[in-house]
Amino acid sequence: MHSQETRRLLGHYRTMRRIRCFEEAAEAASLAGEVRGAVHLSIGQEAVAAGVMAHLAETDVIATTHRGHGHHIAKGADTTAMMAELFGRAGGVCKGKGGSMHIADLGQGNLGANGVVAAGLPIAVGAAQGLRLRDSDAIVVCFFGDGAVNRGPFLEALNWAKIYSLPVLFVCEDNRFAATTATRAVTAGSGAGARAAAIGLPAAEVDGNDVEAVDRVAGDMVDDLRSGSGPRFLHAVTYRLKGHTTADKALYRDPDAAAEAWQHDPLAACRRRLTAQQVTDGELDAVDAEATLELVLAVDAARAAPMPPPETLFDDVQDVGHPAAWAGA
Repeated sequence: MHSQETRRLLGHYRTMRRIRCFEEAAEAASLAGEVRGAVHLSIGQEAVAAGVMAHLAETDVIATTHRGHGHHIAKGADTTAMMAELFGRAGGVCKGKGGSMHIADLGQGNLGANGVVAAGLPIAVGAAQGLRLRDSDAIVVCFFGDGAVNRGPFLEALNWAKIYSLPVLFVCEDNRFAATTATRAVTAGSGAGARAAAIGLPAAEVDGNDVEAVDRVAGDMVDDLRSGSGPRFLHAVTYRLKGHTTADKALYRDPDAAAEAWQHDPLAACRRRLTAQQVTDGELDAVDAEATLELVLAVDAARAAPMPPPETLFDDVQDVGHPAAWAGA
């Protein structure tokens, strides 16, 4: 019988493996031309999603990014419906109309991915303000990349959250690159955490490849949020092991640095730690096989699912009228 600590770590490994399998399946489908549009992978960043989401309830809310598959899965989204969404099928979580970059599931408290850098920040703060007005005890977690800290919504959102002491955990997934540009080349000062601290948000930096470290620090911050202590800022330093999209070979990266980054793969590190805690290879291989089968079945279901009926083209689209009518309003 494993200890409670080991069982928790094994749960993290299972979540991360499911995310990795989803991303690898999405990459293969994208390269094969089965998935249209840009697909942004979070391979290498799984520990952030797993460690943070372990502390959330179903009623809690998240806002994520165009690189958000892992967040959705760790929050409880159905991988079959997610894969169908990538394939543009009617059974997708957004009926096949959102695709990879715009997955949302309000039933899971998932406000959706966003293709606009930093756009999730004000959305998250607005959601937190709404929860406050409804006297809800739920919290909001907002994920964004290091490239977002140089955009205006970053400052606006953190400032609003601090002024109104809103229950928002801001999580900066610092994967070292803003699209194809090394972040350190375009970000002045001491980094994301220093900017948050300047606005008055308690901030902490954590190794984003160490799921136990993320779990521990995020847990403390979530406890603070639930106690009404105001917003918190988690700077998780990780590495994007793939290119910006599946079409990006990432030739702008130093090959030695990229090879070194693979030595810190969060799944491999977690597996080594579990092995040291007497979890057998057989147990871990079984987790891997279960996740692999889950995604094989998800891809098969997506391929077999029907396309959205043409008559539903304009369903779920807001009609605000013809612009000519606005002038007379």
